[in-house]
Amino acid sequence: MKGLNFLKENNARFLWHPMTSPEDSQSAPPKIITHSNGVRISDVDGHEVVDGVGGLWNVNLGYSCQPIKDAIAAQLDKMPYYSTFRGTTNDAAIELSYELAEFFEPDGLSRAFFTSGGSDSVETALRLARQYHKLRGESGRTKFLSLKKGYHGTHMGGASVNGNANFREAYEPLLPGCFHIPAPYTYRNPFNETDPAKLADLCVQALVDEINFQGPSTIAAMIMEPILGAGGVIPPHESFVPKVREICHQHGILFITDEVITAYGRTGAWSGARLWGVKPDMMCTAKAITNGYFPFGAVMLGESMVEVFEGNPAAKIGHGYTYSGHPVGAAAALACLEETKRLNVIENAAQRGTQLYQGCLALQKKYSLIGDVRGGHGLMTAMELVSDRESKKPIDPHTASIVQESTYDAGAMVRVSGPNVILSPPLVLTEADVNTILTALDAGFSAAQ
Repeated sequence: MKGLNFLKENNARFLWHPMTSPEDSQSAPPKIITHSNGVRISDVDGHEVVDGVGGLWNVNLGYSCQPIKDAIAAQLDKMPYYSTFRGTTNDAAIELSYELAEFFEPDGLSRAFFTSGGSDSVETALRLARQYHKLRGESGRTKFLSLKKGYHGTHMGGASVNGNANFREAYEPLLPGCFHIPAPYTYRNPFNETDPAKLADLCVQALVDEINFQGPSTIAAMIMEPILGAGGVIPPHESFVPKVREICHQHGILFITDEVITAYGRTGAWSGARLWGVKPDMMCTAKAITNGYFPFGAVMLGESMVEVFEGNPAAKIGHGYTYSGHPVGAAAALACLEETKRLNVIENAAQRGTQLYQGCLALQKKYSLIGDVRGGHGLMTAMELVSDRESKKPIDPHTASIVQESTYDAGAMVRVSGPNVILSPPLVLTEADVNTILTALDAGFSAAQ
């Protein structure tokens, strides 16, 4: 491995980083993370912090989960790769499909299609939704509905259903036939409604209006996050998701939950669908399925899909990835799933999530630049920063960066996305770890005020 000076001299010179410009990366080089242990990470200078980001929402079990590492090593020794395309498979993929069907049985999901990650899972779900309707003789159902502020990855289909212009503008024109309804975002919404239940009803009515305008027979699916993540941790009122699901069912529209973030315990429930008491037709998962130790994902499929595809010779799935069902990824996922259940991480996610949320509310009382605090469902919390609370004017990027950098210096990695400080730490962190994050944030806000 090259030395310290080499790493610093060549940081961002030959590598383009996601979600930023090459110029920004070169003018303000990214932190070089070189070590990790438990829920902590260390940079090239030896500065250690609690990881309040959980890698990127995915390291639910922390960085020292030995069973997953052992499973990866054992599978590499046994068979590092073989395809699951027509005619071949592998034992790890078979076993994982069985375990996932058992895990997601309460969600009404019994089949798996394996992918290489979250964006792949979303793309797979969108494609299978169109094929499902064609197989049923409704080839006119090609359109997709989603929420503004929603995030669904970076493939062309996923970007098309994304509800944030930042992920769309540079790549337009995108997939035609994608339409967005207002999110149940109480802090900012076109209805100026602050009551969560009333706002949920207004957003539901907007969905009904859009369905009627487009024509129900033209719509393939509605895709949404049970709690919007990258858009700023926006939890809906408890009535919202069940109403959306029922409306989709009434109109023959497939209901897809994008649970790349929310599956496997982050919300304090085993899935976002289970949190709200609904059963989707498809569920997109990835990230925590291997704890971030291997790129892997799974689309879980319900009975509506099974009935149409299975036993139908015309239902050839002309879709897949070289690494679909990768044996190393499947072995990692099996170990991860077993450890996730053994640790019963939903219990700690709920307890530590409440602690983190309440701590952020206390910081809001102390610092006027915190306009809104959102969370309360497991370990996903966000603080929206403003320069003026009354007008809700977003904070300027420079001040936001001071918060992030000063918080890091004080002992915690947090993610600043636009005006939002987003917290998604590992689900195994302790009460003391949460206090470290909150203390570091206190220092970050103090430096910025």
